Amino acid sequence: MPTDSSILTEAEAEAIKQLEHILNQENSQLKLAAANGEEMTIPDSVCCVLRQVVQAMASGKNVSIVTHNPELTTQQAADLLNVSRPYLIKLLEQGELPYIMVGTHRRVKFEDLRKYKQQRDTKRRQLLDELIAESQELGFYQ
Repeated sequence: MPTDSSILTEAEAEAIKQLEHILNQENSQLKLAAANGEEMTIPDSVCCVLRQVVQAMASGKNVSIVTHNPELTTQQAADLLNVSRPYLIKLLEQGELPYIMVGTHRRVKFEDLRKYKQQRDTKRRQLLDELIAESQELGFYQ
């Protein structure tokens, strides 16, 4: 579930700042303690990811975690593009984005989705730049 850091409570924001301070300490071995008293040392690989997430949240950035499954469901792909699933299906059927069939289900390769998103974003930026330039030529911008 996406978390919007702009709606964090003051207590959450303060806790994130404290967590950031703890995670940035050199040679600190972090442990996770459960309510039932069970404890375990947090692996370095998890600490690294946690540090990146906490630093981003502490600076007010939104955070999304994407697992690197080579194939995504159509809903996962739609969520990453921030479009509806029916719109994504339309893109697949029009050949805009390649997909594979797994049984009766479509799957989109993460790498293909990443490339499509990058191309889409680049094209949008170019069109916006052209629109701004044309508006300036027509005197809409001073």
